[in-house]
Order: sequence, then structure tokens, then C-alpha cells
Amino acid sequence: MSSTRLYYIHDPMCSWCYAFKPVYQQLLKKLPDTVKVSSLLGGLAADTEQPMPVEMQQQLKNTWQRIEQKVPGIQFNFDYWKHAKKTKPRRSTWLACRAVIAAAAIKPEFESLMIAGIQTAYYQQATNPSDPETLIEIAQQLGFNAEQFKQHLNAAATQQELDRQIAFSRQLNVSSFPSLVLQTETSHWPVSIDYNHYQPILDTINMILDFD
Repeated sequence: MSSTRLYYIHDPMCSWCYAFKPVYQQLLKKLPDTVKVSSLLGGLAADTEQPMPVEMQQQLKNTWQRIEQKVPGIQFNFDYWKHAKKTKPRRSTWLACRAVIAAAAIKPEFESLMIAGIQTAYYQQATNPSDPETLIEIAQQLGFNAEQFKQHLNAAATQQELDRQIAFSRQLNVSSFPSLVLQTETSHWPVSIDYNHYQPILDTINMILDFD
């Protein structure tokens, strides 16, 4: 059992990852002690300065609405889309991913706080985490030195680490987020996501462990 590991593959600007967060946190508390947990950034969308097409904006707005209907308690601030001229949406999440890596490089225990900060900025405060200014402001709110954080954010090593995590998530055959993959001594097992209850996920994990 020493090699048993649950991989959580996500993106800080993935709305379904945001919706899964409460159940995922419950799951972590219930996992067997023999199961180690690792997070991987899947890198939803590469760097770009191109404005998001209106059709895609509407598609993502519809996704937010669908999530609110499907996952009780999850709410979004739709001002982000209403004021698109100000927020300037772009299909670009890699910078936010690098911000998570930068935060972890400075203080490993702040990785989850950076993710939460990005999600709050994006989904509740209607600001754009594709903008470096937004990420630096989040970092400062967490107590980071702005210049130190900026250096880590823009470092080649940070992009290399993101590349590594993206490549590994693809080796796990993950193409959508969030995803869970359980690694045992013999194989890698995809674990279905339930956005409302942790128990079915936990049951699947325990079934795999018993089978394996």
C-alpha cells in the first residue's frame, strides 16, 4: 500500500473544479491513511492575449449557470461577464497555474491558499486571474512580497514545472478537469467525480483498493 496515491488534476480557473472543492475537502478527511494525495495542474488553456470570443463567453456563462443548478451552494458573480469590457476575458489559465506553483515554491503550505484566492477573485470578485496584476494582488493579500512573487511567477523554472505537471496528467490519460486517478502498485485507476457527495467517490476508491 505504500505506493498508493490519489492524484487530483485541476486548474485554478476551472469552474467545475471550483464546484468540486467542498466535496473534495470532505473526501480528503475520509481517505484511508494509506492513501497519499498529490495535486497536479492540468493547464486548461495556454497563454494568450487574444480576447475571448463572445460565443465562448456565453458558453462559459451557461456553464456557470448549469453548475449553480447542479451543485447546491455554489454561486458565481456574473458581473464578470456583464462587464466584459472591464474584465477582458481571455481563454488563458496558465498564468494562474504558474501563480499556484510560485506560491508553493515560496511557502508550500500556501499552495491551497493561492488556489482559493484565485477562485475568489475570479468567481466572487469578478476580476481576471489571467492578468498578472490580479495574481500579484492576491499574493500580497496572502502576505507575499510582491517582487519576490513576481520573480517566481515569471521564472523559467516555474513554466518548466507546469510543463511537467501537464505532461504527467496526460500520461494519466486525463483530458478534463477536475479528475481523480488512483495509483496502486499495479495500475492507475480513474475515479468518477460526484459533485454533491463524497461517499460514492470514497466507495470507489475503497473498492479499487480491495480489488487490487
